[in-house]
Amino acid sequence: MNPQPQDSSYRPALSILELGPDIGDPVKPAGFPKTILRYRNDRWAQTIGLGHLDDTAWINHFGRFAPLPDNLQQPLALRYHGHQFRHYNPEIGDGRGFLFAQMRDHLGRLMDLGTKGSGTTPWSRTGDGRLTLKGGVREILATEMLEALGVETSKTFSLIETGESLERNDEPSPTRSAVMVRLSHSHIRFGTFQRIAFEENEELMRQLVRYCLDNFYDGESGGHDAALLLHKTTEQMARLAASYMVAGFVHGVLNTDNMNITGESFDYGPWRFAPKWDAGFTAAYFDQQGLYSFGRQPEAVHWNLGQLAVALRLICPAEPLIEALEQFAPLYQEALTKYFCWRLGIQSKGLEADRSMIAAAETMMRQDNIGIDRFFFDWMGGDIPEQTGMSEAGAVFAQHLAAYQPSRTRSHAYWLGSRPQSMLIDEVEAIWDAIAGTDDWSLLQQKIRDVRAMGMALRSD
Repeated sequence: MNPQPQDSSYRPALSILELGPDIGDPVKPAGFPKTILRYRNDRWAQTIGLGHLDDTAWINHFGRFAPLPDNLQQPLALRYHGHQFRHYNPEIGDGRGFLFAQMRDHLGRLMDLGTKGSGTTPWSRTGDGRLTLKGGVREILATEMLEALGVETSKTFSLIETGESLERNDEPSPTRSAVMVRLSHSHIRFGTFQRIAFEENEELMRQLVRYCLDNFYDGESGGHDAALLLHKTTEQMARLAASYMVAGFVHGVLNTDNMNITGESFDYGPWRFAPKWDAGFTAAYFDQQGLYSFGRQPEAVHWNLGQLAVALRLICPAEPLIEALEQFAPLYQEALTKYFCWRLGIQSKGLEADRSMIAAAETMMRQDNIGIDRFFFDWMGGDIPEQTGMSEAGAVFAQHLAAYQPSRTRSHAYWLGSRPQSMLIDEVEAIWDAIAGTDDWSLLQQKIRDVRAMGMALRSD
């Protein structure tokens, strides 16, 4: 689960420079007509020693991109390739973003501040390097909800409106523009390894593998470093896939360039939260085959790990890489039961019992047409909702649940309400409509408060 934010001092750490000039390209940020601060994540700013910045300094660093003290003096647009809907593309990279700064957080972890909408780079191709304000608002909502639900995710750190009119094919245009900053544990994608393998740069691949082990996995070593890294990443990605399912979240574009080596979720485009437990539910209108549908996300993550393994073959024999990949299925099942019990507020009874309980829950949600958020809210802590005429599927699930002990009570005020927090598309659109129509940000601000309260309730006893 996401560690809770704590205060820390500012500790710059320019680790990315260890990888030399082939990891990315120095770029110049765009100059914007306006810089209107719309959102700052003070909770997570405190963890990297930047919570003290006033709004003027904040805008200077995260809207005009003046370098932070003792940090990168010029941003880096990182180079990578990727499979996009399983078609290999060697012509991508940071096309509208860059790595702006690195520092240590309150846990001593290396953290990256990366941007979206900060201007063109050598990898922009025909793009304008900009971000719509709506896209930034949607990313705030996605990351806040996922964090509250225990999903390892990047944090939306800053959103600044930039005063440009953008033309887009997938939303009414012209539309308002923004620049966003993300906080994440790493800026290194599966596609970073794929590019290096494509270029057959063995020395850089070894350096990158060691960089990841040293900075993200406590400096472990032994045997084949590449296989060790794949083992670690497979474990993290199994947890991510499981947490997506329990959250009812559909990322929408699980390409290899959208997979992070630390197993954090990031890069939110056409995401959705599924209203029902529907394996075929998709987030992206262009995903005609349902490749990244709700129920196929674990498969997609596993396939992407396979592509990472193929890239690591540049410096590692196949056998230990295959061994790492074979751990995905059992790790996923273990993580799924863990997250399901956690969100439901019950103590695990072991893998087999938990899997039977989850199967009964899925059957009930499908047959009785129960929303995912409603289910976890009503049955939290092993409570059996008061209702007449319980369905056969509901009775079966209730029988399973009766054998479980609660791990959480309903003492937090959130559980005393009549309805759960959710982040379904109609509410997301209503929040945006208030901003687009009358520049009313109050619905967004209230939603953030409500979602964070839910997160606190899920972490309470």
